[in-house]
Amino acid sequence: MSGISGIGAASGVHDIMALRQQIIDRNQLLQQVRTGDTASGSAPGAATTEASGSSFTGALKSALDTVNQTQTHAEAVTGAYETGQVTDIAQVMLARQQSSVAFEATLQVRNKLLSAYQDIMKLGV
Repeated sequence: MSGISGIGAASGVHDIMALRQQIIDRNQLLQQVRTGDTASGSAPGAATTEASGSSFTGALKSALDTVNQTQTHAEAVTGAYETGQVTDIAQVMLARQQSSVAFEATLQVRNKLLSAYQDIMKLGV
């Protein structure tokens, strides 16, 4: 197959898995704070919050850029098929499916982030 990159590429999957792990870690931290099960006097992860925040931002931006590239590629291949430049319908369908899967994964990450934000807002300060 030609160089169709996107969410199926190793970097895209790695970015999404890294985002997923960070969401899980933050949810566990929120659960510990909510139940008061912190082992030390300081908040766990307080020293690494700034460092993980920048890596989270970078991972999120990278994942969104990958999804955007996948969608742009799918649009280009579809346009080429419509004008007769590409005759391989399998290539067009594969690009469109990769774009769809990438968007759905992004939507799920957004839903998890929104849920985590709402959990944080429910905490009493």
